[in-house]
Amino acid sequence: MTLTAQVAATAALVVFEQARGRRLAREISALGGDPHAPGAQALAGAVSVFAVLVMLAAATTVAAVAAYLTWLVQARQSAVPGAPAGRVLAAWAVPAVNLIAPPALVHRLWRDSRPPVGHHGRWAALLAAWWLSWLTLLALVLTRPPLGTPGDSELTGLGPAELATVTVSALLCAATVRQITRIQTMGAGRARRAPAGPAAPQALSRLLTEQGAAQQAQH
Repeated sequence: MTLTAQVAATAALVVFEQARGRRLAREISALGGDPHAPGAQALAGAVSVFAVLVMLAAATTVAAVAAYLTWLVQARQSAVPGAPAGRVLAAWAVPAVNLIAPPALVHRLWRDSRPPVGHHGRWAALLAAWWLSWLTLLALVLTRPPLGTPGDSELTGLGPAELATVTVSALLCAATVRQITRIQTMGAGRARRAPAGPAAPQALSRLLTEQGAAQQAQH
């Protein structure tokens, strides 16, 4: 849900950028940043809409990050009881480390969840595709010229390429979460059914004994 909200908020911001944002950026630049300049009041509505969209995009991103990290910590503790949460948070928070450690951590979580045999290839492809999409988005954001440079006529710098990358990354992230959650749910189901296994032969043996006793009584 949080990933869907993030994509929707980003899409709304990109649509505003393409439809009104560039013209608004030129108009604000022409005013020199003076809120009291002639014509500034005419831009108040568009600026307010832009501010609301930016806050929505930021809020949904923070919610998605919080929900994902919460799930990651809980899933790791489910697979490895007593596992500390600090390692998970450090893998995402430490600069440079967070370019490599997160996919390794997620892969270890998948392995500790005891997946079915023969699924390693598909899982590795899914994990690699998700992380490459995230690195692509990071590269798109970092390699563009800084906002406010001469000749820049954009408010956020977001465009169709960034929106497509955000969408793909969100879908692949959700797929990895679903995969690990399904494995852990299946494992929990097998664990709940396991104690009933040894009782079945005993019940069958008791039934056969009772049937034998009944036949001897009839003879």
